[in-house]
Amino acid sequence: MSQESLTQCPDHQRIVITGIGLTAPNGNNLSEFRRALLAGESGVEPYEIRYFGRTVAGVCHFDNLKYASRRELRRGTRAGSIAVYCAHEAVADSRIDWDAFPKDRVGVYLGITEHGNVETENEIYQIKQYDYDCAYWSHHHNPRTVANNPAGEVTLSMKITGPHYTLGAACAAGNAGLIQGVQQLRLGEVDFALAGGVSESIHTFGIFAAFAAEGALARNDDPAKASRPFDAARNGIVVSEGGAVYTLERLSDAKARGAKIYGEIVGYGMNSDATDFILPNSVRQAECMRKALKNAGLSPAEIDIVNTHATATVSGDINEIEAVRDVFGETKTTYINNTKSFIGHAMGAAGVLELAGNLPSFEDGIVHPTINVDDLDPKCAFPTLVLNKPLEGKDIRVILNNSFGMVGINAVLIVAKYEA
Repeated sequence: MSQESLTQCPDHQRIVITGIGLTAPNGNNLSEFRRALLAGESGVEPYEIRYFGRTVAGVCHFDNLKYASRRELRRGTRAGSIAVYCAHEAVADSRIDWDAFPKDRVGVYLGITEHGNVETENEIYQIKQYDYDCAYWSHHHNPRTVANNPAGEVTLSMKITGPHYTLGAACAAGNAGLIQGVQQLRLGEVDFALAGGVSESIHTFGIFAAFAAEGALARNDDPAKASRPFDAARNGIVVSEGGAVYTLERLSDAKARGAKIYGEIVGYGMNSDATDFILPNSVRQAECMRKALKNAGLSPAEIDIVNTHATATVSGDINEIEAVRDVFGETKTTYINNTKSFIGHAMGAAGVLELAGNLPSFEDGIVHPTINVDDLDPKCAFPTLVLNKPLEGKDIRVILNNSFGMVGINAVLIVAKYEA
């Protein structure tokens, strides 16, 4: 959408990002995360989990006691802990007068891939020592495993009395959380939204075992080289945890309080493949990108960065590049990058972490690369792939962020640089 088109839209219908809180395997705030992306620093490390054994994973190292007590951590979940940390960080970053803001006008919308597997596995492991006597099953199990738990833990921590829920949208969930926040603000249901996605996936052995059974779990002697989208030697997904929560506001409200604006969400699209449980569909992915472009009133030529979903599976990377070719042709002005090469696949948090890592491009004019591409797969070749080192000195105004998930769910988000 051109700046002229944007100014024709009333400010109360324009939704902007005013705060970002995150934890990623290679950074616990946006500044740390961005520095690692530009320096080529991976957050993937050796990891071991019961039953499955040794592997690699993206592990977060945030201070989980910064906004929670030990008692709250014992009662809650890892996903909830991540969500609480990111939400508090986002609100602090937004510099809103939180104490004075009416908490019944705040909504919490968090995307998740799955929730409850970690707690269920843990409880079964614990009662094993009691010969599986269910009398020893934790009375905390139900509130830990309800699907709304991560968002609910945020409301408990921050005394938010407005609506909260999670959106189960597989690996498209982070983008879905942001889309929901945008829609609720435009409908007038809330005046301030905490939106994004979280994942605790590395704490369940089942996800590692399942990916391994599919032949889709990454292996590499060097953990930092394990996640390698587009590389001919890629061999699967690096499972990661993480989270990113954004504060979203109407432009009219953000301007009234003089808020810093990271960017404006100008378009989005969601659709379904309806073809397979796991295998992606490049035709539907292309349709989703076009849907987002139409929603934003933009042409493909107006997109400066496409952050790919590419997970480093053979078919997934190829299908997405086919979709990008279909939409963008042989563009020389739209740069293509990938963030999973640094942190692995953070599942429900993937899309929002990847978007966060690219947003500083509006200010510094740098496109972060895809790392670990030593031998580009010819089927993944594209003229404007940014590989192994940053691309500097670019005028970045619009970012398109792809997220595609299992059972064929796709979500695309478009964010533009805000210019008063």
